[in-house]
Amino acid sequence: MSLRSIILTVLLALAGGFAGAAIWQMSGLADANTRAYLLENPELLPEMAAAYEAREKEKRLVEVAGKVSAPFPGMVLGNPEGSVTLVEFTDYQCGYCRQSRADVAALIADNPDLRVVVREWPVFEGSEAAARMALAAAKQNKFAAFHEAMFAAGRVSPGSIDAAARQAGLDMDRARVTAASDEVTREIAETMTLAERLGFTGTPSWVAGNRIVEGAVGKDRLAEALANPAPEPSGA
Repeated sequence: MSLRSIILTVLLALAGGFAGAAIWQMSGLADANTRAYLLENPELLPEMAAAYEAREKEKRLVEVAGKVSAPFPGMVLGNPEGSVTLVEFTDYQCGYCRQSRADVAALIADNPDLRVVVREWPVFEGSEAAARMALAAAKQNKFAAFHEAMFAAGRVSPGSIDAAARQAGLDMDRARVTAASDEVTREIAETMTLAERLGFTGTPSWVAGNRIVEGAVGKDRLAEALANPAPEPSGA
């Protein structure tokens, strides 16, 4: 059996929680040298599992790419007509999301053709009210101002949400109606569904072109992902 087949067997076993059994059975699947190499280098298994998981996520992205990159009206930073798209799944109570603001701003400054689609994914308790107000701000074409003011506020609370909305210049009566609307509820639900479909485990999470990136990875890692598209999945 080829090394590729062995690796696939191990990965499938890992996905099902049977890594130990898979390793035990290698004696019947491979020659002694290959088995010995893998057993002597167990650190390869997490690397193999991570690579396999990343590839599977990118396959799933193909199925929902159109929905992921289609912004809620007004939820775009950078060039709304840009041909290069970065999608950020974010939460206003996420410190790593706050940290990533500078990276996004630097990417926009470096690339006038970059379109950053922001998807509100309130994963922390108490974040949904801020996410709803952000979407309401977008409907008034003031999302960027609210986005910055809300992150600058730090702690999310009814008072900080209200202050950020006023700082952004929102029509508060209109914003409150929009924030409570079915349209906003559907948008948040769809973002949650997409995040689950893509296997995201927290914020910030990114779709950089056709690549999946998770965490506060920094400007250079995001730029690299945008510049180096993933190979088309084979469908095998």
